[in-house]
Amino acid sequence: MNLENRIAVLGSGSWGTALAIQFARAGRQTIMWGIEEKEIESMKQARKNELYLPGISFPDTLQITTNFEEALFKVEDVLIVVPSHAFRETLERLKSYTQSIKYLSWATKGFETSTGLLPHQVVADVIGTNLQTAVLSGPTFAAEVAANLPSALSIASSSQENAFRLAESISTDSFRAYVLKDVIGVEVGGATKNVFAIGAGISDGLGFGSNTRIAMMSRALMEMVRLGLALGAQKDTFIGLSGMGDLVLTCTDDQSRNRRFGLGLASGASAKDLRKTIGQVVEGYYAASAVYKVAKRLSVEMPIVEQIYKVIYEGLPPNEAVSNLLKRPLTPE
Repeated sequence: MNLENRIAVLGSGSWGTALAIQFARAGRQTIMWGIEEKEIESMKQARKNELYLPGISFPDTLQITTNFEEALFKVEDVLIVVPSHAFRETLERLKSYTQSIKYLSWATKGFETSTGLLPHQVVADVIGTNLQTAVLSGPTFAAEVAANLPSALSIASSSQENAFRLAESISTDSFRAYVLKDVIGVEVGGATKNVFAIGAGISDGLGFGSNTRIAMMSRALMEMVRLGLALGAQKDTFIGLSGMGDLVLTCTDDQSRNRRFGLGLASGASAKDLRKTIGQVVEGYYAASAVYKVAKRLSVEMPIVEQIYKVIYEGLPPNEAVSNLLKRPLTPE
């Protein structure tokens, strides 16, 4: 058995499934783990994830299981694709298997709400720093990747050799991975863009039009850069796929759960009701709190994040949030 060709994908939601399909499509023996027994059994029978990615058949090289030990059997390469609030818990489960694992990567986006840590910091806290690690992020909707539509993302790792190894093992004629070293920048872009997508949804939901949306997105990019630089990121990262690319995609397309969440807030729906209605995890809901607190701790000015936080957690009317932003003192760009 060629261990180097096997990869375990931990997480069977829409994005985890799409990435598992893509790795299998690229020729890797892939096993995907999930916790919902009924969903996994349905996937085994149908060879599809009809709940999240209807109509997309699994490649023959993709296996599915709810058994954590089975998923990690004779596997050196692991990819975590779970919601940010479940990231630490998944790492804790993985901890006892790390003697056989060489490579650990993740496509989880967001700060840890309770600590303000980025995913790579949570990995170091739980697992340590002995494994070769990487983060995958970029402007990619799960349904389009699963449907084999042309897509691209970024893979960041402190080891360029590791980043290229992972890029080569996931890339196909319709899927391209770019590599870089700026793990912090890629993670900050992935975490903050979900908050700004909520803002774009609010703006459009209030009927403010294209001018307002693009002004918000441009200023949002500046806020993203400011926070990233304060955390040690490289500025150029934010004009790439995992920064501006992901920001534009998530702010402008209704496939984004975060954008739909913002549209709902603008219509007067509560955050609690919207999370139930949308059904899947709205990462921006958690990220708004985490990013707001990290920015305050670092004294980074992020007025858009602050207003979105107040709409979600303090009940500020969305139209007042927009008014507050427009009334701010004039400053140089």
